Order: sequence, then structure tokens, then C-alpha cells
Amino acid sequence: MLFDSHAHLNSEKYANDLDEVVKRIEEASLSYVMDVGFDLESSVLAVGHAQKYPWCYAAVGCHPHDAKSMDENTMTMFKGLAKKPKVMAIGEIGLDYFYDRSEREEQRYWFRRQIQLALELKLPIIIHDRDAHGDVLSILKEEGAFATKVLMHCYSGSKEQAEQYVKLGATLSVAGPVTFKNAHKLVEVVQAISIEHLLVETDAPYLTPEPFRGKRNEPVFVKYTAEKLAEIKGILYEEVATKTAENAKRFFGIE
Repeated sequence: MLFDSHAHLNSEKYANDLDEVVKRIEEASLSYVMDVGFDLESSVLAVGHAQKYPWCYAAVGCHPHDAKSMDENTMTMFKGLAKKPKVMAIGEIGLDYFYDRSEREEQRYWFRRQIQLALELKLPIIIHDRDAHGDVLSILKEEGAFATKVLMHCYSGSKEQAEQYVKLGATLSVAGPVTFKNAHKLVEVVQAISIEHLLVETDAPYLTPEPFRGKRNEPVFVKYTAEKLAEIKGILYEEVATKTAENAKRFFGIE
């Protein structure tokens, strides 16, 4: 059993060959894929995929890059989508101070509003945090986000911050960069954090792990991240695959 806890089958990068990508998923030992929205259109697609494929579940939300496109009408549409079958989380939401594709104040405002939506609907939250560690943690605390389940997607912070998040009740997701040769900080995080608090993901079509780095990522490549976690922790791959899948099912409330 293996669970890709964060992918974007809704990405335009799969527009021409999604059927082939799906076939590879169904032929692999991949039991579940979480298709994560990043704007309204991609969230609608994710909901459609979850309804079409038995192994697929959806999250809906607006990425900080697209905060500039948000308004209250869009929030209402997200709320409607979030009530659809197999929609298991609000995400990915958060802050991105690396690219700043939306004004920071806009990012912070819509991050708060989407946390509030998740709390209202009692849904978990999938967090994007790039170069905004302090503000992300402050907003999560101020909005009472840890009253629901919080997933730090593609975790990239320090070991100390990882330990702080786990104490607050959060779960951390590890992606392809853990396989890179220069991933010393992330390796320290994996060493320090119990497998009970970890998930694996691809963030496909992005962040392709070794040995396919430089090519388009796909959910089936999540096994390479799981293999690296097993190597770092000195445990069997099968244990990592099974345990992280169980963690993801529990986090998202999948029976």
C-alpha cells in the first residue's frame, strides 16, 4: 500500500496524456492519490477526478500565487466544492514569499479566510509555505488552525521548526527533494521526526525525485521518496509505504 498524499493530476502538464498517467497509477502498487487544487478551475478538475477514479481523492483551495484572483464569490464556490463526495481537505493554501506572485497582504488575507472555511467545515488543511515560515506559523496559531488537522506539504523548514509543528499536532509531508544529494537539512528532519508524523508525496508534475530528476513528475514516482525515507530511517521500504499510507488515510479521514 502506498499513498501519494499530494499531486496535481489537474495540472495542464497532464492535459495531453492523463489517460496514460492514470494507467501507470493503476498498474503500480499505488493505492491512493490526493489530487490537490490550487485555484478554482483546478479544484473543479480535482473533484471530477475523485468522482471518476476509485483511488483518487480531492482537496480544494487557492494557492498563494493565485490569491490575487480571489473574491467572496470564489470563496462561496470553494465552500460548495468542499461539500462534494471524496473532497477531504482544504488546500493547498498558505504563503509564498519566494515568488510573490500575489501581494503579501492579499496572500495573508485569503490564507486566513480559507483556514476559517476549513474550521467551519471541519476539514483538514494542506499548507504551502515557501520563505514565509514565521508568518505561516503565526497565522495558523492566530486562526486556531490546530483545532483541525494541519499538513505541512513538501516540508522545507528546519529540524527545530519540524519538531515545533509536530508538538502542535501537525503532520509533515516529504517530497522528491529528499532524494537530492544536497538535501542535508531535509534528511535531518526525517531522522528527527517519528514515522508516525510523516507522509510521502510527489507534488507531481513538480519536484521529480532521483533518478528521474529533470523530467516531469508522476504519482508513481512516490515510491522513490518512500525508499529514501526507509534508507534514512534504517527500516524496510514496505514499512514506510504501509505506515505513511495509514497516516495519510487517518489524516484525511479515509476509511
